[in-house]
Amino acid sequence: MQTILFKLGPVSVSLFGTFVALGIMVGFYILNKEAGRKRLNQDKIFNLAFYNIIVGIIGARLYYVFVFDPGYYLKHLSDIFMIHQGGLSIQGALIAAVLFSIVYIKLKELFFWEVADTFVPAIILGQAIGRIGCDVFGVSMDKNFFWGVKINNQLLHPVQIYEVLLNYILFILLWNYRDKIKYNGQLFLYYLIGFSLNRGIVEFFRINPIVIKPFTIAHVTSLVIICGALVTMVYINESNIDNFQSNRIEAKGKLIDNILLMGGMVLSIITYYGIY
Repeated sequence: MQTILFKLGPVSVSLFGTFVALGIMVGFYILNKEAGRKRLNQDKIFNLAFYNIIVGIIGARLYYVFVFDPGYYLKHLSDIFMIHQGGLSIQGALIAAVLFSIVYIKLKELFFWEVADTFVPAIILGQAIGRIGCDVFGVSMDKNFFWGVKINNQLLHPVQIYEVLLNYILFILLWNYRDKIKYNGQLFLYYLIGFSLNRGIVEFFRINPIVIKPFTIAHVTSLVIICGALVTMVYINESNIDNFQSNRIEAKGKLIDNILLMGGMVLSIITYYGIY
């Protein structure tokens, strides 16, 4: 059940929804900045981002329904539409958004790999911010570690903050590497591998359907994504590598960005523990 911040008549504003909205707004800012740096058509990029939010929500729900808990939803078909009760998969959202983007980008005569690299920083930073408000906690702690969160008299692993910090770290790495890529698509493939590793680590502290103990469905999905990214990295069309040039970013600008990002990480931790 989502934590409700306040109500506006019949509309309830949840904590998770608030942080997701904040993550989307920050993501749009980062995306617009990157699209401008790469001199891409910002209107087309903005439209794709907007459509992907809708597609991502649908994909996140369908993936959760048919992969994580199909038995329940086959018996309770009407509950498929009860998104407000929880049950979304970020991996499902990612898969759906990528498939939709391939079609959209082809229709708009853009270059998929270049657009994918442009989206990556916005996606991972949005994920980091959005996860702060999630109230799906981890398993009970074996020992009383000071960073645990006490919920219903149980000390639980704060898996949200684990993923927040891992995603921030991945964002910092990708953000600083984005002007060093050797071919279009490299940043996107690094993101797929990095985020899948992040999710795989966090998954050991969460409760999800087990495939082979201790590995869950999310672990399997992460492994498939990593393998797909590695295969693509090997066989991607590298015919433009020799002619590829990335716009270099001044060291001063990177330093300022990194200071702000470190501040964002600290603020996220304070916000999370202030809430829980």
